[in-house]
Amino acid sequence: MPIRRLLVANRGEIAVRVLRAARELGIQTVAVHSDADRESLAVKMADMVMPIGPPQAAKSYLNVDALMKAALDSGADAVHPGYGFLSENATFAEKVESAGLIFVGPTPEAIRIMGNKSLARETASKAGVPCVPGSDGVVDSVEQAVESATRIGWPIMIKASAGGGGRGIRVAHDADELRSQMTTAQAEAQAAFGDKSVYLERFIRRARHVEVQVLGDGKNAVHCFERECSLQRRRQKILEEAPSPALSADTRSRLCESAVQLARSVGYRGAGTLEYLYDDVSREFFFIEMNTRIQVEHPITEMITGIDLVREMIRIAGGEPLRFKQSDIVMRGAAIECRINAEDPDRNFMPSPGKVHEVILPGGPGVRVDSMLYPGYTVPPWYDSLLAKLVVHAEDRPTAIARMRRALRELHIEGVKTTRGLHLTLMDDPRFQAAEFDTNALEGWLAARAPAASPTTTTSP
Repeated sequence: MPIRRLLVANRGEIAVRVLRAARELGIQTVAVHSDADRESLAVKMADMVMPIGPPQAAKSYLNVDALMKAALDSGADAVHPGYGFLSENATFAEKVESAGLIFVGPTPEAIRIMGNKSLARETASKAGVPCVPGSDGVVDSVEQAVESATRIGWPIMIKASAGGGGRGIRVAHDADELRSQMTTAQAEAQAAFGDKSVYLERFIRRARHVEVQVLGDGKNAVHCFERECSLQRRRQKILEEAPSPALSADTRSRLCESAVQLARSVGYRGAGTLEYLYDDVSREFFFIEMNTRIQVEHPITEMITGIDLVREMIRIAGGEPLRFKQSDIVMRGAAIECRINAEDPDRNFMPSPGKVHEVILPGGPGVRVDSMLYPGYTVPPWYDSLLAKLVVHAEDRPTAIARMRRALRELHIEGVKTTRGLHLTLMDDPRFQAAEFDTNALEGWLAARAPAASPTTTTSP
């Protein structure tokens, strides 16, 4: 059924992004907000506003009852969860659908299967998609873990089955280290996700993080090519680009087709991302997990394909079939996204909340900024530190790097520290320019920087 009024169960830049897509489709919008977000840009933009509780996320954006009440009281007929918070919570999706509303995302069953990493691996294997060698599902005891690790080969990764965001992960190089790390990993998993179950994967020493964007309508699925997300700190992405500079045309074709194959096997609906590790030595790729939601880095895929992924999610949720055949989706040029966070790289990335006094956003050909900033906005201390996503598109990667360097120099955010200076340093780094990096590279580069040589993180142009 067509969606007439959409509630966005999120905040920050993704709430603004979804509101814009809905408005272009002629859909009325409802923004929710915690007490800390009364003056947010999403609140200022929406047709209707619903308060949902105190600043703490557990009492507001993670409060299923408060969100359901807001949806029903506002007269919304659909809910878009954005990313993070409850976006991959099957119980929330079920409650939305049980109330007679549309959940803009996959079915609760697909979230449950693909959101659990050990179940997702089993599903991928059945679909013929290569997976990182690992345990046969969850490992319950230390001795079972040691036995599995000996079979898989050292070093080994201990991973939370219900994990995400790089949490609940430990690396062990031998049996003694595995025994000591296992209990810690389980405790972390329980604290972060309410589920202590873990599984094992072979640790790939020179891995690149490559992910494939898919769109499905429950019957058909297509891919929108891949993104390179290897530049990470503590397994949190800092910078992404599309396409991956590491893949050959043949590898790209096989990788993306495997993602479509897996999406079809679960009757996937909406936008989703299948994440892979690419072994820079053996040139093999392995499925590791699926994110059953829109990704932070979706704009770079939109830039190289011309497809508005958020708008397509809403269309599909409203009952429309997939509008594209695979042959319709063409990759053009290269795109880069820099995450501009309210953090100070010179002080171990300490969060920098506070009042934003001035904002100057870059523009010009091929430049896009997804943000919720405006002069006078106060960045709250309660949530993720993402302020803006600075995205550029150009005909090739070197030109995209030059364009990003120019855009970063134009960006001006006064009042809080940001990661702008770090990104400028990356644009000038020969290793980044040559695409010679893996998932461990950025942390190594940061550790090697002498304090005196640290790039400035002041926010003047």
